[in-house]
Amino acid sequence: MKKKYTPYILLIPQILLLIIFLIGLINGITQSFGVIPTFGLEKPTLKYYAEVLSSPQMKSSIMFSLYIAFASSMFSVAVGTLICIVIVMNKKTKWFYEKLIEIPIVVPHIVVAIFILNIFSKSGLMARILASIGLISSPDQFLNLIYDKYGIGIMLAYLWKEIPFIIYFVLSIMSNINDSLGEAAINLGASKYETFKKVTLPLCKNTILSGFLIIFVFSLGAYEIPQLLGPTLPKALPVLSYIQYIHPNLQNRPYAMALNGIIIMISLIAAIIYYNLIKNNIPSMKEK
Repeated sequence: MKKKYTPYILLIPQILLLIIFLIGLINGITQSFGVIPTFGLEKPTLKYYAEVLSSPQMKSSIMFSLYIAFASSMFSVAVGTLICIVIVMNKKTKWFYEKLIEIPIVVPHIVVAIFILNIFSKSGLMARILASIGLISSPDQFLNLIYDKYGIGIMLAYLWKEIPFIIYFVLSIMSNINDSLGEAAINLGASKYETFKKVTLPLCKNTILSGFLIIFVFSLGAYEIPQLLGPTLPKALPVLSYIQYIHPNLQNRPYAMALNGIIIMISLIAAIIYYNLIKNNIPSMKEK
């Protein structure tokens, strides 16, 4: 009897966390429609979404967040995939690279932000080195990479974490495909380049797209990096949402929840697009 119910007992913590998450999600969505009885807001309305989407500041924040998430994710996927190819091609040193990429993954994002500040700010390590060797006359002439309107500092921090994640996510799949089907293609006369182009990469496509989706949604909804490294204007959506959430006027709370609702909707759109891409590439799903 004990063995029979043990798996269900072990699932209780996860179920409780899921219930708490769903309650918070439903409560947030409800508040985004202006229903907060505690603050005297009881009638559902689309007013807050309409005002958020019509505000120039909010529009610029939405575009800025999408730009940061898409650009950093695309670059991470491209670089991470290329590095995976290099690692797979050098099997003897593969174990070394696998251990090496674990280091950036375990470093918290806040620590990465501090690294970026200390290295790439105008008073950072790179500026002082370039000034000391005479390439620039003073550290103040160093490129403005932190707090800039293009979000370069934010993307540098994301790349530190996302490129190793893509490598970790794709490498094992790519290695298995290359060791089995790739070697078979080589034995049949294909070159290593043709094998990667026509066998390995097409079969890894779904995994690569999955990795892109994960880091895109994460970058879109992350708060700490844009807060620490982002410009004053435009602000990333999560930062703007937090500012509205802690506003002294508690009736501004629905604006924060509406911004969170926009993040959720964009994430759902990304998930639907990815699902359609997967469905078009899996025959069994087409048949169903």
